[in-house]
Amino acid sequence: MEKFIEHRGKTVALFQPNIDTDQILPKQFLKRIEKTGFGDFLFYDWRFDENGNQNKEFVLNQPQFKHASILLAGKNFGSGSSREHAVWALRDYGFRVVIAPSFGEIFYNNCFNVGLLPINLPEKTVEELVRKNEEIQNYELVVSLLKKKVSDDFGLSIDFEIEDFRREKLLNGWDDIDMILRFEKEIRNYEKKRPAWMPKV
Repeated sequence: MEKFIEHRGKTVALFQPNIDTDQILPKQFLKRIEKTGFGDFLFYDWRFDENGNQNKEFVLNQPQFKHASILLAGKNFGSGSSREHAVWALRDYGFRVVIAPSFGEIFYNNCFNVGLLPINLPEKTVEELVRKNEEIQNYELVVSLLKKKVSDDFGLSIDFEIEDFRREKLLNGWDDIDMILRFEKEIRNYEKKRPAWMPKV
């Protein structure tokens, strides 16, 4: 998994509440067996019409937001079902950061296994970022996980909170399995000392 130290990127806003995982990645795409390529289907029902043509009104299809990598979202983003595919789709599309007032709990946890940084900020603060996104062409933010800070080129500087172990995972590019394998030596030593289990005959 790619490390996350600091990221500078263009912002795009989908500032509405309760965008759930079925809207992020509709259920018909869960049949795919690969873990890549889901970015093509991100927000599919909003990005495309029933004939598969791009909806030019949808924000991600507008030229000024092409290659945006920081998503400004509304409260309870990623609620609904626990599908990991939703975070795969966001990351595969090119997003590195999602900033919202709150997240679905399982979605929030899943983000850290693909190198996607979810940041909780007060709703008024996110509203201000959305306003700047609308008023300033190619508005960018700098997100420093090292400093736990969000900033821009116009004097903005905001601290954010993140649990230490989640921060460590992203800084080092570790997923859950990588975290466990850090203790491989201790696990093997424990297994050697543990009595062998024999089934009763």
